[in-house]
Amino acid sequence: MNDILDKVTGESDFIKKILSKLPGFRGYVEREDRRNADKLLRESIANQYEGLWQRISTLQKNAIANGEIDKIDDLESSAIKLRQFIDRIRTATYGYAGFFDVIKVETDELNAIYQYDLQLLDLEEELSRAVDNVGSSFGTDGLPAAIRHLETLSQNSLDVFNHRKEVIVSMVKTENIGDDFTDELIIDEDEEK
Repeated sequence: MNDILDKVTGESDFIKKILSKLPGFRGYVEREDRRNADKLLRESIANQYEGLWQRISTLQKNAIANGEIDKIDDLESSAIKLRQFIDRIRTATYGYAGFFDVIKVETDELNAIYQYDLQLLDLEEELSRAVDNVGSSFGTDGLPAAIRHLETLSQNSLDVFNHRKEVIVSMVKTENIGDDFTDELIIDEDEEK
C-alpha cells in the first residue's frame, strides 16, 4: 500500500497541500483510515464553509444598514448555494456507507479524489477573499461584480463536490460491489437534484 502513496505523492503534491491545510488528515491509502480521513476532511471543509455562510449573512445585514436592500437577494443566492454545499458535504452517504471499506482504490482514482479535495480547500480560501471583497465594495460601483464573483465561486463549490462524487460513484460501479450499495449512491445523487 505504501507504493500507492509514494506514487500519488510522487506524481503530485495534492496530499501534501491537503496535509498543510488539514492537520491530522492521513489520506485514503490505508484502508482502515479511509472512512476517518473522509469524515475529517468533510467535517473540516463543512465547518470552514459554515463560517463563510455566516459571513454572507452578516453582509446581508450590512446591505440593509447601508440602504442597499436590492443586493440582499443577490447575496442570498450565494448563501443558498453555500448552504446546499455544506448540507451535501456533511450528509454525503459514501463516507459512512462503507465506500472506502469495500473497494480497491486505484492510484489514478485516488489522485482524482485528492485533486477534488484540494480544489474544495482552495475554493474556501477564494470564497473568503470574495466575501472580503464584497464587504469592502459596499458603496462602490464594484459591488455588483463582487457579488457575481462570490455567486460564481459558491456554485463552483457545488460543482467540484458533485464531480468528486461522480468519481466515487464510477469507482463503485467499476468495482461491481453490488446493486444495493450502488443504488444507495444513485438514490442519494437523485435526491440532490
